[in-house]
Amino acid sequence: MKKDRILVTGGTGYIGSHTVVELQKAGYPVVIIDNLSNSNREVLDGIERISGIRPDFVEADCTDLNALKKLFADYPGIKGIINFAASKAVGESVEKPILYYRNNLNTLLNLLDLMGPNGVKGIVFSSSCTVYGEPDQNPVTEQSPIKKATSPYGNTKQISEEIITDVITSGAPFKSVILRYFNPIGAHPSAEIGELPNGVPQNLVPYLTQTAMGIRKELSVFGDDYNTPDGSCIRDYINVVDLAKAHVIAVERMLNDASEDKIEIFNLGTGLGTSVLGLIDAFERSTGVKVPHKIVGRRAGDIEKVWADPSHANNVLGWKAETSLDDTMRSAWAWQLKLRERGIM
Repeated sequence: MKKDRILVTGGTGYIGSHTVVELQKAGYPVVIIDNLSNSNREVLDGIERISGIRPDFVEADCTDLNALKKLFADYPGIKGIINFAASKAVGESVEKPILYYRNNLNTLLNLLDLMGPNGVKGIVFSSSCTVYGEPDQNPVTEQSPIKKATSPYGNTKQISEEIITDVITSGAPFKSVILRYFNPIGAHPSAEIGELPNGVPQNLVPYLTQTAMGIRKELSVFGDDYNTPDGSCIRDYINVVDLAKAHVIAVERMLNDASEDKIEIFNLGTGLGTSVLGLIDAFERSTGVKVPHKIVGRRAGDIEKVWADPSHANNVLGWKAETSLDDTMRSAWAWQLKLRERGIM
């Protein structure tokens, strides 16, 4: 049976590209829209090498309403949207809040505006564990209180969830699955796609692998005086391919009307907390490569510790994070080696 076309915004980005691969493997025709602000066109080659299919690609900005209208006209029959198009660095958002509010919120508003008139059945929204702020207790469930955001990035996720809820409650003719990610890391096991931000990485693992490769002098660990066993922040690190697979399940659930609920929320994590220093240890243990690092002061906007209770996603979606931390770190290093081999990094 022919499957419905899916629009993936930000689909050449890190999580987006891995999700496009999994969608195509599941038989969905995909259209990507991306402005390439934090990715590059060569990602399409990697997707094609893995899946054997080159997704349709539109280079445009989702804050441009007319560009989105043209996309829907040029690619009729889009039934589902997965929205990855957002700026996503906590530290940068503290420095450039207007950029974050404009990009992240206008993108979502434009998509929601066009879904009804174009017969789109549902949107999977990329949210984040940052909506829980500094949680009262761990692990966090979907019922854990939403706390005041500690960064503009986190606030855009909270506001976006509220916008989606308000729009659907108003009677909009579509559904939404909100996926609250914990910390995606690693790369596709083929090493054909992975995390490659433009410029200096804002996220921990690409900075770590670039440091191990000698591209960066040393990795800064922001704080060793937190109330954690080794003093560094604790996160729930989830393999990016495991995360991508959850999106395919979420899309199928929306399109098949598997739930009567018009809005569903799921935490996507492993259920295990790992400290920053523990992550460095895991990388060194699994690859045999040392990572020069130093302890520096705390960073604005960082949360001390947060990890998921993923049992709702496990039970309702039938999804589980399966890849070990060591295998995930090996995949991140294999991707870094592939970039060096290709003369990119």
